[in-house]
Amino acid sequence: MKTAYIFPGQGSQFPGMAQELYTEHKELMEKANSLLGFRITDIMFEGSADELKATRVTQPAIFLHSVLLALSRTERPDMVAGHSLGEFSALVAAGAMSFEDGLKLVSLRAQAMQECCESTPGAMAAIIKLPDSVIEEVCAGIPGVVPANFNSPGQVVISGEEAAVDQACALLKEKGAKRALKLPVSGAFHSPLMEPAREKLAQAIEATPFKAPLCPIYQNVSALPTLDPAMIKENLLRQLTSPVRWTQTVQNMLSDGARKFVELGPGTVLQGLVKRIVTSEENTLSGAFARTGSRSDAEERVFSAEEIIIEGIQ
Repeated sequence: MKTAYIFPGQGSQFPGMAQELYTEHKELMEKANSLLGFRITDIMFEGSADELKATRVTQPAIFLHSVLLALSRTERPDMVAGHSLGEFSALVAAGAMSFEDGLKLVSLRAQAMQECCESTPGAMAAIIKLPDSVIEEVCAGIPGVVPANFNSPGQVVISGEEAAVDQACALLKEKGAKRALKLPVSGAFHSPLMEPAREKLAQAIEATPFKAPLCPIYQNVSALPTLDPAMIKENLLRQLTSPVRWTQTVQNMLSDGARKFVELGPGTVLQGLVKRIVTSEENTLSGAFARTGSRSDAEERVFSAEEIIIEGIQ
């Protein structure tokens, strides 16, 4: 049975996060405080929910929590993936870059994204119970809005200029969406509006040494596995302005033999998404079909949801 480690992104933080890890990982936590220039552990352990929402805090806090959980485990994964920010956690857990370099990149990414949100405000909205193809078609016809997160069958997040997002929401409701819910964010993550942040991160990623990971990492941009450091760098940079293809990522992991998914980090968001993807046989088949190019081959890969183990380690 192949095991996949999966790492959550922004939004999974909570007050008191990772406090139980301090005794075992005091040295790394204090190193994080030093590298960041402020005591992030104090905010994680004692800060309020509002204090944890600040992007400059949220992203490194989730990264730190997730990586320390991965370091605490003795089991070696067969594959890894992370949702948005979680991709950095996955890369460190898989040995593609050092903890220190990962934290520096995450901190820079958070600051660049925060600045981008302040200078170029945007919006995001979750579209519920509508086929991906319909959402893609509607967004293609409205300048300024794009699909940003393919989270699970029936749950896609769109992102872009606020007026364009509002227009898309209205049209998607007409098309049959059960809900088109604006999210409480001020930025258009994973859209072209994040281009200034991408440019700021480009030089830092290029200067950071990457190694081939110990196991394949399935990256957000392509949803495909890679061991190539150059490809990892390219995809990591493109991620800021491209959609997170989480549905397709999990489908491809299933197609490649994953039968145990372990979420490492605060919260249980990814466990819920994986469960919805696994139990949607039609979408699972289409994911296998997309990889193999043959429906008959895809049918040979059919499995029951009962075969899949989904765990969370917080």
